[in-house]
Amino acid sequence: MRYRTLGGTGIEVSTHCLGTMMFGAVGNADHDDCARIVHAALDQGINFVDTADMYSSGESEEIVGKALKGRRDDVVLATKVHFPLDDEHTRNRSGNSRRWIVQEVEHSLRRLGTDWIDLYQIHRPDHRTDIEETLWALTDLVSQGKIRAFGTSTFPAEELVEAHHVAERRGYGKFRTEQPPYSILSRGIERSVLPTARRLNLGVLTWSPLAWGFLTGKLRKNQPIDLTTGRAALAPDRFDPALPANAAKYDAVEQLIEVADDLGVTLPELALAFVTTHPAVTAVINGPRTMDQLTGLLKAADLTLDDDTLDRIDKIVPPGANVYDSNAAWQSPHLTPTALRRPTSER
Repeated sequence: MRYRTLGGTGIEVSTHCLGTMMFGAVGNADHDDCARIVHAALDQGINFVDTADMYSSGESEEIVGKALKGRRDDVVLATKVHFPLDDEHTRNRSGNSRRWIVQEVEHSLRRLGTDWIDLYQIHRPDHRTDIEETLWALTDLVSQGKIRAFGTSTFPAEELVEAHHVAERRGYGKFRTEQPPYSILSRGIERSVLPTARRLNLGVLTWSPLAWGFLTGKLRKNQPIDLTTGRAALAPDRFDPALPANAAKYDAVEQLIEVADDLGVTLPELALAFVTTHPAVTAVINGPRTMDQLTGLLKAADLTLDDDTLDRIDKIVPPGANVYDSNAAWQSPHLTPTALRRPTSER
């Protein structure tokens, strides 16, 4: 396992981070099995664990907390805040307001069974809340010793820059990390987010390296795909090979499988190694549901791609291009149909 410094924090983290979104009701409901996955990851050299309060409505944090008992001091623990934990109680129980952040961090600390969180992340932008309000709350939590550093997830480059300048102007702590979606099929963040992260000395921990399953090697062109189960059931339009919009994804996958075969590795190994090769990326988040999935993902931990391989990948999916639309993870409210309407001029 390799290690890198997380932005300007001075904290060293493994280049592979254990993501726990699949721990709990939405994935693996067996708490003991999830704990074994955590322990196996730590035994393989992973010292970075990422979760969120909304994963299985807090259950994931509870599982992680129990699994880390006796090993907490050796782990860099990250969690997130923003989304409501249930659909019925959302008013003032979501977003990036000071009111919600200072309340919810206490709940996360309790569920995680810890006195501090190493990295507390804002899960998505919130245009109802001034960024100054958010930074003020997070800075106070650092001063209180409840969190060590704070960051963002899926923020556009312009909002990272705005937050940086607000922090400098007001004397607040700065965001230290960004967590964007990034894969061979979704390289859009190479245009602005990753260069901005390097300029601001932000650590970058990326998610969805397998592009919602397209880079697992299980979804192949001209092979039957069950659109009623798994991720395909959640968004069949993304996976249906009969739709022209998906043709480029499946064509790219076939070509990438050839690259992986020539290297003697699997497509997931190639996909994970590609992400960690970018100089702006600190760590890639692996989110296994089973022990077998963890074992397979960790095979890429010491894989390094040479320039010839990277050049082949660039020809399949050019730098900065998106074959797979990762922006579905977050949409700017300024691009909604209502926001784009123009009032008719009165004469």
